[in-house]
Amino acid sequence: MKRQAFLSATLSALGLTPAVLVAAALVYPQAAAADEATARLTLTVTNIAEHKGALMIAVFDAAGYDADKSVAAGMVPVAGDTATTTFDLPPGQYGIKLFHDVDGDGKMGTNPFGMPIEPFAFSNNAPAQFGPAKWDAAKFDVAAPATSHAIKLN
Repeated sequence: MKRQAFLSATLSALGLTPAVLVAAALVYPQAAAADEATARLTLTVTNIAEHKGALMIAVFDAAGYDADKSVAAGMVPVAGDTATTTFDLPPGQYGIKLFHDVDGDGKMGTNPFGMPIEPFAFSNNAPAQFGPAKWDAAKFDVAAPATSHAIKLN
């Protein structure tokens, strides 16, 4: 508990609020420190049609998937047909939700009926049927020391 209080006080003194730390994790997910209890997930997204904007990626565990509470997130600038990023995670089962923010507004574009108009995808290339892909279709194992996963953008 003393360590947590010290860390909190130190971060506050440096002007680093939780919002700043979250923003840094979103932009630089690969900057997380790796240790023996961590598995490196290398994610490759293919089939990117428009070479602009950024991929907005969220990684979920079973508890957070339906609640949209990610355990890791990242933003990857798009410059070609394929984009790759890494996440350091504890070994376990995860699901990914992502979309291509083509217009750069930080939000998934939708039509008046709430249907996505920007490309999106889920881990395992799980299909979206009347909403996001289900956990059972999207989940996959991440094992130490490293796991690779590919997702085809719709």
